[in-house]
Parts: sequence; structure tokens; C-alpha cells
Amino acid sequence: MSEPTCGRGLNSVRPVRIDALTADVALTFLEYRMLTDPASTPAQDTEPNRVQADDAVMSRRRAIFFFSVIATIAFAIALMIATLSSGGFDLLDALLTLCFGLTLPWTVIGFWNAVIGFALMRRHRNPAAVVCPLEGDPPHALTAKTAILSCIRNEDADRVVRHLDLMIQGLQQSGYGQAFEIFVLSDSTWSECIEAEEAGVKRLRERWSPQVSIRYRRRLDNPGFKAGNIQDFMTRWGDDFDFALVLDADSLMAPETILSMVGIMQRNPRLGILQSLVVGLPSTSAFARIFQFGMRLGMRSYSLGSAWWQGDSGPYWGHNALLRVEPFRAHCRLERLPGCPPLGGWILSHDQVEAVLMRRAGYAVRVLPLERGSWEENPPTLVEFVRRDLRWCQGNLQYLRLLGTPGLHPIGRVQLVLAILMFIGSPAWVLFMTLAALQIGRVPESGPMFDPIFGWSIFALVMSMVFAPKLATLGSLLLSRQGRADFGGGLRLVAGAFGEILFSTLIAPVMALAHTLFMGGLLFGKAIVWSPQRRDTHRLKVMHALRRLWPQTLFGLAAMLWLISTEAGGAVLVSPFIVGALLAVPIAVLTAWPDFGAWLARIGLWRIPEEVDPPDLIRSLGLPASARQRGYVPATDQVAADSIGGD
Repeated sequence: MSEPTCGRGLNSVRPVRIDALTADVALTFLEYRMLTDPASTPAQDTEPNRVQADDAVMSRRRAIFFFSVIATIAFAIALMIATLSSGGFDLLDALLTLCFGLTLPWTVIGFWNAVIGFALMRRHRNPAAVVCPLEGDPPHALTAKTAILSCIRNEDADRVVRHLDLMIQGLQQSGYGQAFEIFVLSDSTWSECIEAEEAGVKRLRERWSPQVSIRYRRRLDNPGFKAGNIQDFMTRWGDDFDFALVLDADSLMAPETILSMVGIMQRNPRLGILQSLVVGLPSTSAFARIFQFGMRLGMRSYSLGSAWWQGDSGPYWGHNALLRVEPFRAHCRLERLPGCPPLGGWILSHDQVEAVLMRRAGYAVRVLPLERGSWEENPPTLVEFVRRDLRWCQGNLQYLRLLGTPGLHPIGRVQLVLAILMFIGSPAWVLFMTLAALQIGRVPESGPMFDPIFGWSIFALVMSMVFAPKLATLGSLLLSRQGRADFGGGLRLVAGAFGEILFSTLIAPVMALAHTLFMGGLLFGKAIVWSPQRRDTHRLKVMHALRRLWPQTLFGLAAMLWLISTEAGGAVLVSPFIVGALLAVPIAVLTAWPDFGAWLARIGLWRIPEEVDPPDLIRSLGLPASARQRGYVPATDQVAADSIGGD
């Protein structure tokens, strides 16, 4: 998702066609002119003393958006109250409604982002230019000096070196390699990783010296973790650079994307952080294939919609992003939070905090909503995915202590709240489902316990909102011949979309229960260890999966037995929450099985554009997923059949 270049102004609006009528209906109450009239789009920010050229337009957009969100939440809560009032409305019903209300904000925001994103996709040839109207200097005009920062800690050094080598090669071939320097910034503590890093950097230097400066620095202590690592660079070398491109160990970016981002940053002096969209690399892990297909399906409409109202107060995800060095060094240094971990100490999810601090300093933070030229590797198993999510959970909950930070831009404060709600909704949902099971299992004294018409209406409403981002992008892709071709054809696209929706429905309770149990542990001081991710495809033993996912299995089994023992046994069959929790271990083992993932790659299910037509940079990696699509298998197949031996 990434090769960014925000267009030079807005393209003309498409002629009205029958397939755009759905978008027109959506735009009726989202102020049609603001999405279709180029004159209502904020002009680009090229003046040093202005961050947003038209605050009035952004204020109107945000007012419309938040009114829509609040009205939808109020309607859904009213519908839930009507559903539960059929047999009277008691304390249990009130608690159910409260839990339901806590689950809504993130879902409703995603729904309206999708509606806006779909409308933009159907009404504009270049919707990215509507939400990110920034021009960029052409490569031949680049005068800025940029540091490329590869931040690693106990990672696979060969992967890091391979990706850096490809990026250096592309920048050198572009003719602008002299504008960049490479920094490998290590916080590694494992001796084998340190030795591999030093050997890898030595190979890079032998290959590229003296054309490119490549520096390696390892901190003996790592205060502040990755944020401290980057600030250490800012202190040591910041005076020598205008911009810094932050990468993770698995990051890969196309040279044209990097040059474009530097050109945009150079042309817009009040732009502090420029974040690219990051998509997954082709994978033969079944879990990664399904997950990144779903992300790819949902993020197009979602990112366009969110950028429409967030504007210059967008998010920063900590990697594959360009930073303006001077204001970042001056305004984005993070201090220790008072108290002890897990919610005190160093800020773990540093990225969004740095974004709101940059915006507080008067600099814009923007996302380029383009899906090319910027990649990462997704977790290959459900167990690894849960582990990564719990790290984010702990980091995001630290934001509770930052909400009162003075001087934050209102949208910046909203960003922190949304990051918290991403996880707070999980225990509310678990409690809601638990109470609902108890309620269903009770023998009603008189009449039905809930109104079936209202009940099915609210079910349809919530499901529509949950899957709106994916369905919106799916609809837009199906209306485009190129869109269908990018994902292997219309049949594969539809089959993959509905298969992914089923899969995400089943793993949602697994994640919600994991979040809930983890947050419960945080109350007693239990924190997760931030160890490196395992990124290669590998087999998952049944007992290892059971050790990690036994709480979900136990919850699903208990809920099933409870409902079967009552007159509501049939509810088990229609409850994805119970089924998903009960099947957590089989799902984890099957989607980690290398042979199953390789078979999916061969038949082309859950295929992404980089498999259908791999860019040269991806093709040079020789990844099995994209290679098999082209009929050959590289000598070095990255599918590791070895089993996990321990925790």
C-alpha cells in the first residue's frame, strides 16, 4: 500500500453513472458539495505560517462526521433498549445496554469512514488528492538530506540487511542516492543477534562504500525503547539531516515512494510527519494471507474516510514514515510516565503520542492513502498475532495518563481516545455476550424476553457497520475491471472477501477474550515482555496453541454447555462468539500449517496485488507466494517446516 504521491490538484469529477447512485445517496446527508466540489477541498499547505489552509472546511467536515457518529450511536442504543424492553427493562437489561454502548464508538467510526471513503472512490478519479492535497517537489529538485533509520532489537539481521540493500540499490539507480544515509540503530541484547548485525552491516559497507554512508550504533542500555532509540539518533546526528525515514526490521519501501515522500515533505515546510499506508508482503502463511487480504480490503475506504475528516491531524504508526527532524527533536521527546509499569514507566506505543505532540507544536501530521510502495510482514500465526496485539494493548492503555496533556489539538486528543477504545471495547463485548447468554438461558416468567423484530434489526445494523469498510472497498473494486484484476479476478475477490469475513468473525472473540484477560492482569501489575516477533511461516504444535488459547477454549465450552442445558441450546449454532472461542485452537493450528498456506498460494485464494503482478522490488525478493504465481519456485523457500519448541 504505498507508493505515495499526492496528486497535483484534483482531477475532474467522473460523469454521473448508474453505478455511482449508491454514493450519491450516502452523500446526501454528508454534505454532497464537500466531497464533490474541488473548490471545497483545502488548498495545499505551502506557506510556512499555515498548517491548514482552510480551517472552516475542516471544521465543517469534522462537525458533520461527529454528528453522524453520535446520532448513529444514539439510534443503536435506542434500538437496543427497545429490543430488551419486550419483557420489561430490569437492571440486567440496563447493564447489557451499557456494555453494548461501550462497544459502539469504534464500530460506528469505522462505518462512517467507510461511507465517506466509498463516496470518494466513486466520485473522484484520484480520491487521495482530495483528502491529501499536497504537492511534491520532483526528484531532480531535492536538496534535503534524509537519514534512513532501521530500528531493530533482537531481530533477524539477514532480513534487515536484505531489505536495506534493495532500498539502497533502488535509490542509487535513481541517481539521488547521495541525498540519503543509512543508520542501523540497534537495541539488541542477544549475542547471536549482535554478531549477525555487525556482520550484515559490514557486508553492506563492502558493497556500497563509498557511494553510501552506512552507520551502525548499538545502545548498551535502551531507555525509552524504540522512541528512545530514535531520540538518541536525533541528539547525536540530527543537526546533519532535514528528514528521517523510520523503518522497522521488516519494513521495505520502493525508492520512488521514498523520493516522492521526501519531495512532498520538502515542498510543505509545515508538514511534520508524513505516514505512508503499509501493506503486507506476499506470504505463504495461511493466517497472514487471510489477515492481510482483509486489511487490504478494509483499509482503502477506511483510510480515505478517516483522512477526509482528520486532515492535518492524522495518525503516525511508528514506521514507514518520514519525520521532519528539527521539530521532532524539539517537541516529541517522551518522558517517563509517573508510577510503575505496566501503565507507568516508558511509553510503549510511542507513535501516536509523538503525532499529537507534533500537531501541538503547529506542524501537520498526514497519511498518504495510497496502497503501493510501502510494505511490512504480518504475523504468520494466530498466536503471534495475539502476542503483537497485547503489546499494543498495554501501550495504548498508557494513553489514559496522557489525555489531560495541555495544549493538544482536539483531534489529537480524539486520536488518543480512539486508540484506548480500540481495546476497552473488548471487555465490554465479552461481558455483553456473557450476560446475554445468561439472559437467554433464563426461563422467562411471562412472554418473550426480547423483541425479535428489533433484535434482528439491531443484529443487521451492527453487522453492517462492522463489515462496512470491507464491503465498501469490495463494491468499489467489483465496479472496476482493474480492481478485479488486481486481486486475481472477480470470483477470487468475492470468494476471498466472504471467506475473510467468516474468518475475522471467528477470531474476533479470540482477540476480545485475550484483550480482556490481559487487561485484567494489568490491574495486578502483570505486563507483557516486548520480545521480537517471529515473522517466518512455521508449524504450530497443538499443545503450544492450547497453552496459549486455553482460556478461549474453556469460555466457548462453558458457554456451549450452559446454553445446551437450557431451552436455548439452538443459540449455540448461531453464535459466532461461542463457535469462534471454542474453535480457537483448531483455527490457530490449521492457519499455521505451512502445507495449507502453500496450497492456498497455489490456487490463488486470498491473493493480493503484489502476487498478481509483483513490482520489481517484490520480485527481487523471490518470495514463494509471488514466485509461485509466476510459475517458478526460488531456490531459497522461506517456508520453515520446523515446529515451535517452546513459549
